[in-house]
Amino acid sequence: MVEELRGSFASGKTRSYEWRASQLKGIIKLADEHEQEIVQALRSDLSKPEMEAYVQEIGMLKNSCTVTLKELKHWMTPEKVKTSLITYPSSAEIVSEPLGVVLVISAWNYPFLLSLDPVIGAIAAGNAVVLKPSEISPATSSLLAKLVGEYLDSSAIRVVEGAVAETSALLEQKWDKICYTGNGKVARIVMAAAAKHLTPLLLELGGKCPVVVDSDTNLQVTSRRIIAGKWGCNNGQACISPDYILTTKDFAPKLVDSLKQELETCYGKNQLESKDLSRIVNSNHYTRLIKLLDDEKVAGKIVHGGEKKETELRIAPTILLDVPRDSLIMSEEIFGPLLPIITVDKVEDSFEIINSGTKPLAAYLFTNNKKLKKQFVMSISAGGVVVNDTTLHLAVHTLPFGGVGESGMGAYHGKFSFDAFCHKKAVVYRGFFGDAAIRYPPYTRGKLRLLKAIMGGGIFGIIRALFGWS
Repeated sequence: MVEELRGSFASGKTRSYEWRASQLKGIIKLADEHEQEIVQALRSDLSKPEMEAYVQEIGMLKNSCTVTLKELKHWMTPEKVKTSLITYPSSAEIVSEPLGVVLVISAWNYPFLLSLDPVIGAIAAGNAVVLKPSEISPATSSLLAKLVGEYLDSSAIRVVEGAVAETSALLEQKWDKICYTGNGKVARIVMAAAAKHLTPLLLELGGKCPVVVDSDTNLQVTSRRIIAGKWGCNNGQACISPDYILTTKDFAPKLVDSLKQELETCYGKNQLESKDLSRIVNSNHYTRLIKLLDDEKVAGKIVHGGEKKETELRIAPTILLDVPRDSLIMSEEIFGPLLPIITVDKVEDSFEIINSGTKPLAAYLFTNNKKLKKQFVMSISAGGVVVNDTTLHLAVHTLPFGGVGESGMGAYHGKFSFDAFCHKKAVVYRGFFGDAAIRYPPYTRGKLRLLKAIMGGGIFGIIRALFGWS
C-alpha cells in the first residue's frame, strides 16, 4: 500500500492546486451529505450530544476546510525573500514542497475532527496520506473508512482500520512524516519507531491543564466557562479540558458554590442522567477514573457529584476540594469528569505549582488584574494560554495549536497545518553576469580584506578595502 501511494505521489498528481482543492471540497461534501451518520457514530462511540458533535467536530472541520480552500493558492505561492550583498546579483524564494507520504494516527475522543483535520493540512501541502483512526471509537472509524473511500482519491488517500497490530505494522513502514494524537506512553512508541527512519513527527498529546481563578473575576461567567471547557467538551475527555483548579483558600468555597449552581442550570439536579453529557468511552477508562476517586488521599474531598453508573459507563460531574498534590488524581492527566481544586494562600503561588510539573497543552487564567495576566503569560510555559475563558484558542485558525515538552511537539491549524506537512525549500537564482573574481583562488590579502568588508556590511569599510586602506 505504501509503495502504491509513493507511486501516486511520484506521479506529481498530488502537487497540483486542482487536486488539492478537489480533495478538500470532497471533505466538505462528505461532512454535508453525511452529517446525521457522523452524529450517530459519535453518539454510538461516546454518547456525544448532537450539539457537541456538530460544533466541536463537524462544524470545526468544515471551517478548517473552508479557510484552507480560501487561502491555499496564497500558501502555495513561493515566498520572495531578500538577498544579501554577498550573493549580488541574485534573487531568492522559499518554496513550500510536499514531504511525500504521511501517516496520521488519530485519537478516540474527537474521532471525526482529529482524524480529518490533520489530513486537511497534509492534502493542502500536496502529500499522499494514510489515516489510522482509533479502534476505541469503532463506529466513527468504520464510517471514516467508508466515506473517505467514497469521497476522496483512493490512489493517494487511504484509511487503515485496526488496533495495536495494525498500528504496529504501519509504524514499521518508512513515512515522510507521522502525526500522532494521543497520550505520552504511545507517543514514545511512535517516536521510537520514527527514529529508525529519521521520520519527523507532529505529536499532539496532553497533560494536566490548570485553571487559575483569581478572586476578582465575574464568578458566574467564570464558572460557566470552566463548565463549558470541562464537562461541555466530551465530559472532560479532551486534551485541552481543565484538569484542575488553583485558587485561594478564602475564595474556593465561593467558587465551589457557583460551580454547583451553574452545573445544575446546565445539567439539572440529576446530572448522572443528563443527555447533554458524553459517557466514558469504555470500561477501561471508567475503571481508571473510579480508581482516582477511590484513592484514600481524596476520601472525603468530594464536594459535588461522585455518582456513577457502571452499566452505562457514566460518572456525574464531580468536584473535589483541597486535594493533596501527592494524590493519585494529581499524578496523571484525568481525562474525565473529575475536577480537583487545590487551594493556595496567594493566587501567585499557583504559578510555582504549575511550573513544578510537566508543561501542559493549555493553561487558563481568570482575573481582571492586568499585572497578573502579564505575569501568567510570561511565566507559564504551555502549548497555549487563554485568559478569562477555556479551550477557545482551538477555534482561532490564525493561532498554532500544539504542545511543548511532554504535551507535544509541532503545531497545526490553519496555515500552521499547511506548514506542518511542507518542507520549506530555500531557492537562490543567479545569472552569469557579475561573476566576482574575489571568491576564487588564488587567495590574497586584498581579496580577504574586501570580503571581510562586504560580509561586515558597512559601505565605508568596502570603500576602504577597495582603496587598500587599512
